[in-house]
Amino acid sequence: MMGRSHARSVVALLAVGAFAFAVGTSCFSEHPSPTASANVLGACQISDVTTLAGATQAIVVIHDFAFHPDTLVVHPGTTVTWVNCDAHADAHTTTADDGQWNSPLIQAGSTYQRAFATAGVFAYHCTPHPFMKATVIVQ
Repeated sequence: MMGRSHARSVVALLAVGAFAFAVGTSCFSEHPSPTASANVLGACQISDVTTLAGATQAIVVIHDFAFHPDTLVVHPGTTVTWVNCDAHADAHTTTADDGQWNSPLIQAGSTYQRAFATAGVFAYHCTPHPFMKATVIVQ
């Protein structure tokens, strides 16, 4: 009898653990951490990327051949992370119109980061898709 009771306890614990894992992982993917190291897929799944912004971090989502938001306002010292959420598209870049930076190709599910130390208006585009345009305003 002791063996059967022990086996039931183990099964019950495994079921509770599996449920907690499923709930925990779904919550994590729906509510990613407000930092640049946030789960990439989580960043791709939320519609209001401003909820991911922190005091010194900001996220731009690349989706449907566009930068979201297309105008981002941050403070000096902020690191911007671009997340490519175009799963079925070509790679993208973030390239300053004035040549100050040019990211390598950002593959689907990958990121690129750049810190903005000084105030200014920084227009940028995607080199392979020049119709993709956006601006970072540092103030």
